[in-house]
Amino acid sequence: MSSIDWIVLVVTLAGIIAYGLYKSRTSKNLEGYFLSNRSMPWYLVLLSIMGTQASAVTFLSAPGQAFTDGMRFVQYYFGLPLAMVVLCITFVPLFNRLKLFTAYEFLEQRFDLKTRTFTSFLFLLSRGLSTGISIYAPSIILSSLMGWDIFWTNLVMGGVLIIYTVTGGARAVAYTQQLQLVIIFTGMLIAGYLIVHYLPEGVGFTDALKVSGASGKLNVITTGISEKGFDWKDRYNLISGVIGGFFLALSYFGTDQSQVGRYLTAKDTTESRLGLLMNGLVKVPMQFFILLLGALLFTFYQFNPAPVFFNKAVEERAMQTPYRDSLQVLKNKFDYHQAIQQQWSRDYTIGKREELKDSIGKGAAAISKVQQEYRAVLKKAVPGADNNDTNYIFLRFVVDFLPTGLIGLLIAIIFLAAWGSIAAALNSLASCTMVDFHLRLGSKKGAETGIKTDAECRREYRLSKYYTLAWGVFCVMTAELASGMGSLIEAVNVLGSLFYGVILGIFLVAFYMKKVQSAAVFTAAIVGEILVIAAFIMDKYNIIGLGFLWLNVLGAVAVVLLAWVLQQFPFMQKTKTAPVV
Repeated sequence: MSSIDWIVLVVTLAGIIAYGLYKSRTSKNLEGYFLSNRSMPWYLVLLSIMGTQASAVTFLSAPGQAFTDGMRFVQYYFGLPLAMVVLCITFVPLFNRLKLFTAYEFLEQRFDLKTRTFTSFLFLLSRGLSTGISIYAPSIILSSLMGWDIFWTNLVMGGVLIIYTVTGGARAVAYTQQLQLVIIFTGMLIAGYLIVHYLPEGVGFTDALKVSGASGKLNVITTGISEKGFDWKDRYNLISGVIGGFFLALSYFGTDQSQVGRYLTAKDTTESRLGLLMNGLVKVPMQFFILLLGALLFTFYQFNPAPVFFNKAVEERAMQTPYRDSLQVLKNKFDYHQAIQQQWSRDYTIGKREELKDSIGKGAAAISKVQQEYRAVLKKAVPGADNNDTNYIFLRFVVDFLPTGLIGLLIAIIFLAAWGSIAAALNSLASCTMVDFHLRLGSKKGAETGIKTDAECRREYRLSKYYTLAWGVFCVMTAELASGMGSLIEAVNVLGSLFYGVILGIFLVAFYMKKVQSAAVFTAAIVGEILVIAAFIMDKYNIIGLGFLWLNVLGAVAVVLLAWVLQQFPFMQKTKTAPVV
């Protein structure tokens, strides 16, 4: 990068941090640190929810996901608007009425302490691991730009994030996300414009879509149904998106403290509902646009020279090994196929020759095959390196083609997205640790609430910062193990699906099955989690075929059904009835 790009990058990031810390002034107690004194208007709640979702994984990996697999990933979000409606009717009023710090406090009131702590533990495990992946995403950028080892890059990135989050709390997170999203969307719109602008003369936006479509990248709607019936292993299709996506969104926004904590900061129930409903309306178009960037980027490289492998640092290392000649042969083969593809693309768009549509599709498949062979040799040449370059596709375009100044801004955008989501996640991890474990299990009176002295409030405030620091260290350690996970946006969602279904099932029983008591739901949750992990392992080894979105349905349904069955046994029943909520 040029010195101007570095100046833009540093000034943008420093300005956001300063603004967030300035706005973070609040009461030095738990409610101020974790919930911003429940004072946020709906639009800040909306931006905070969106900012927490839209991590660097989204802006770094999603365009690469569309580039390699097409836009069908957007179907993953089709169940989200319906989930927002259910949450606004059921979850939000109860959580606000009870004045909760964490969603899991409600489970103790409904069931017992062990159910609360088990559910909170599942959240801490899943969110802690996925946050580590979110730290790894922006570290990729620093590693690629600076040539740093990814180990030290994770430490630098994680250290900055920890200081920022420990100092600011929820209020800093919310206010910085407001500016972050404005800058992010501006930068992404500029990137989309430049992708089309850099196409050959006579090739416009519509033509770019035609080439993407001919190459199979505009597969927005897929049914997952073939001549053999429904493919349960297919990850992204209309059916799995609506059903599996609904269960995942319901669990993520209704039971994941990183999201629940965002709308608990609202002034009242109405503000929380507005923030969630607007998120349901905005999220699908937003994700569609981000994926569309990847599809357009694919078209861009049908007219312009493309790298055979987008992670330049790994490729340079591989070229220093004895596999150099093998890689060069494959690169020449790639260049040959790409030259033919570029000619077909020009003739298809400029010459309006519809008969070339099938040729473009076959050409794209041939290029993809060569790239797979190239990655296989890279893996042999540099065994410890990540040979999946999906996460580097958009970044490579930014560095290679964007004008000076804009490169720094686009990279700052990816950093900002990382900071917003990771800061919110660390805040939620600390709040659950403090409220669900430290105060609940460590307090002699066994209660988190009540009248406290100023000294007690300040002590809890300091402890909360220490827990934020501890979780930051844990997430950095997780980031060190994230290399080689492939598409990061897939990895985060697969990881969440291992736990979200079971957590959702516990809450569904709590809300809708008043006769089921703690022993039944706790046992059902443990068995349900074992079933989900077993299904995931069997899918991994091709014993069964089940896309990860269905794990959310499996976990939730298993807990609900098992809890109902177990409740019929006398030894599972108690004289105490479940409270009405």
